[in-house]
Amino acid sequence: MPFPLQARRRRVIQACAIALAFSASAAFAQAWPAKPVTLVVPFPPGGTTDVLARALADKLSQSLGQTVIVESKPGAGATLGADYVAKSKADGTTLLMGAVHHTIASSVYKKLPYDFQKDFAPITTVALVPNVLVVNASTPAKNVKELVALAKGESNKLSYGSNGNGTAQHLIGTQFQISTGTEILHVPYKGSGPLTTDLLGGQIAMSFDTVTPVLQHIRSGKLRALAVTTAKRSSALPDVPTLDEAGLKGFDIGTWFGVLAPAATPKDIVARLNAEIVKVIQSPDFRKRMNEIGAEPVGNTPDQMARQIKDETAKFARLVKDAKVTVD
Repeated sequence: MPFPLQARRRRVIQACAIALAFSASAAFAQAWPAKPVTLVVPFPPGGTTDVLARALADKLSQSLGQTVIVESKPGAGATLGADYVAKSKADGTTLLMGAVHHTIASSVYKKLPYDFQKDFAPITTVALVPNVLVVNASTPAKNVKELVALAKGESNKLSYGSNGNGTAQHLIGTQFQISTGTEILHVPYKGSGPLTTDLLGGQIAMSFDTVTPVLQHIRSGKLRALAVTTAKRSSALPDVPTLDEAGLKGFDIGTWFGVLAPAATPKDIVARLNAEIVKVIQSPDFRKRMNEIGAEPVGNTPDQMARQIKDETAKFARLVKDAKVTVD
């Protein structure tokens, strides 16, 4: 039976309203951003997060037709920068260059002023970067076995640096000690820049940093790579064994980096950002740059990144509990 004329008119009006709403939303997403976008790096300049952010920002500025500014807000194991973005206006113009460290911090810190899973909208994972165990060239150990023997002979005299309490490097160092039965002094830094400087200067003996900030120094002979911490070898260091190959069976911890926005950011802006960033990640120039710094480009969906964060938060919560790592 046909609808009465009044009902048909009402349906037509509703359909038009929905179409207009979608049209307005799409137009808004295309017009965005009307002002510069800030990509917050929660570490000092010089580290992998900063290098990735600048490589991305350069290309993204061209893609968006708007300046993308990289701003460092280091401190507290990358949590200060994360807190700043979480509390920023959710209009897509303040973003976080997040990393695996944030999934670890959720368990390491007794109190955080934000919830990494609830207060952020994932956009995409930019790249995966292996971590590598490196020692100062003056350190006598030529492999992992010799380093373990050295550490056991000089308990608490060897030291390793990290990007801060609760970061991946801190947790890797803790797991290394548990796996080898050694005691090595942990020295936290605000980021890879000052950490690498002290490692080169001999103030610390070793680190488990990502490949990027130490690659040139490994190639120059100033640092010696003993093993990578991921399950497979790094394409940038194909001759360097994994810790698993070196005898620490099952050792597999690496570092991912990705872009996130405040949780309330409109979905159409998140979708636009995802599309533009993934386009940059897939470009030949960006992939070439990633290869140069030992990174593996990713470019997944917001939902895939959200699942990654959820899974890794649970994974590291178990590791943190077993290692009894806590930060006030």
